[in-house]
Amino acid sequence: HDLSILDFILPGGVVPVAISAQGADPLGVGHPCIGYFSMQLSNGAIAHAHLNWLSPTKVRTTIVGGSKKMAVWDDLNPGQRLSIFDTGVELGTLSETELTKALVSYRTGDMIAPVIDGTEALHMVMGEFASAIREGRAPATDGMAGLRVLEELTAIQKSVGGGGSPVPLQVTREGQM
Repeated sequence: HDLSILDFILPGGVVPVAISAQGADPLGVGHPCIGYFSMQLSNGAIAHAHLNWLSPTKVRTTIVGGSKKMAVWDDLNPGQRLSIFDTGVELGTLSETELTKALVSYRTGDMIAPVIDGTEALHMVMGEFASAIREGRAPATDGMAGLRVLEELTAIQKSVGGGGSPVPLQVTREGQM
């Protein structure tokens, strides 16, 4: 799910270029039960996820940091699943004589928690897919989105098997290889 969400929310022109992943199998079941991945993006940013099937505490939180705001999705908090924070960091301008000084200002503003429709996500996805068929248009997430996620999953497995070495990605947002 994390990869599908990331694929959907990435801004135009920003694509994953490589993935590094590590996993552990502390129970000896033959596959990792705990894992991490970091994805390098074409704009220099990264995406990171921690997955743990063994944890007694379930955490289903996604944090997206943007240039102007931050969004926090907490799937286990039905009363406030989405929080949007008007926060950020702004860098000041330095003169040549002040190169050793960093002018960083932290901006903290309001937080809003919009009301979110409580309809089950799978129901909404299937409804959108059916609408796309009826309307003769491409669905919001198509087969190319599935191909991109499949390539990322394959790269994660390869990276885990290679001790965490980065694995380059080939499928673009337009689906060209």
